Amino acid sequence: MTILTNTATLPTPLGGSLVHRVRHLHEGETRGLPTLELSDRAHADLEMIATGAYSPLTGFLNSADYASVIERMRLSNGTPWSLPITLMVSRDEAAQAHGTVVLTREGRPVGLLEVQEQYTPDKAHEAREVYRTADAAHPGVAALYAAGEVYLGGPVTLFEVPRGAFPRHHRTPAEVREVIEARGWRSTVAFQTRNPIHRAHEYLQKVALELVDGLLLHPLVGSTKGDDVPADVRVQAYEVLLDKYYPRERTLLSVYPAAMRYAGPREAIVHALSRRNYGASHFIVGRDHAGVGSYYGTYEAQEIFSHFSEEELGIKILKFEHTFYCRTCSQLVSPRTCPHDGSHHLVLSGTRVRELLRAGQPLPGEFTRPEVAEVLREGYSRLG
Repeated sequence: MTILTNTATLPTPLGGSLVHRVRHLHEGETRGLPTLELSDRAHADLEMIATGAYSPLTGFLNSADYASVIERMRLSNGTPWSLPITLMVSRDEAAQAHGTVVLTREGRPVGLLEVQEQYTPDKAHEAREVYRTADAAHPGVAALYAAGEVYLGGPVTLFEVPRGAFPRHHRTPAEVREVIEARGWRSTVAFQTRNPIHRAHEYLQKVALELVDGLLLHPLVGSTKGDDVPADVRVQAYEVLLDKYYPRERTLLSVYPAAMRYAGPREAIVHALSRRNYGASHFIVGRDHAGVGSYYGTYEAQEIFSHFSEEELGIKILKFEHTFYCRTCSQLVSPRTCPHDGSHHLVLSGTRVRELLRAGQPLPGEFTRPEVAEVLREGYSRLG
């Protein structure tokens, strides 16, 4: 086992310090207060805010920050931030939401919101700016239109970190930072994924590991669209892959509990900034990061980072081109290293992979490791 020494200070969290708004529920403190039931996404946002993953946010955005994020991809004080993290409620719910509101899940108190402001957004404008489309077929736009008409702004409190289905891998930003420091990593690259890792992902991660001390494999396990591979199946696939093909002392598997918005380029920025809060010094952005369908250009999620200086981002962006297996080269390549046209390449879309799995067909060994393919096959057989 390699022991690294002389560690450098981890990246400073965005805003200068890691937000921490988690505490125990005090007996009787919610009695008589209005309540608000959270959606899956709102509950995920609550956790991300309260644990510091979304530092410097301390609550759901007020109207000034919301407007600035929509128009400038910055908070009102100029700090980079590209997604509106908002709490959307119905008009009836808003009428009851004043002062301190108890946030619940299935009727159980999970946190508090200090309502400082209520405002009504222009959702069509938000959709065009954030998702670059007002098409209700886009899953992020559909979720926006389906949610409440009124936004509540104000600071939040979380009563308990919801470790959920992955307690062994569910770490807050502070806990991930502790692991990085304990392992002595001077530099850490984070990799975001909502899909099972295939050979091209493995290639990118290992190229990055040649440049840094450690890899934070950070799969998103919050709410996703219905046809994405279930989180429990994905995490099991990551486990078997890391056990056999990665250096254990240089890799850390930890789940990322955010909800997926499918906002493409804008979401890539928040994915990078939040990984800075987790202690990563580098972040991988590949093709169509956080995209869906054909709403975004192949490399728009890389190009958008040009709106910010590396200094204000506080994290280095590693930009990789599309990687695939070339049958003629007999290896994983990219357009920069392979002279052959597409007829020589093995490229499987996520849709095609899901079709093969549902049909019980094998995945090519050039596409994914056999251990991963077996986990996926078993997972889909359970789903029926």
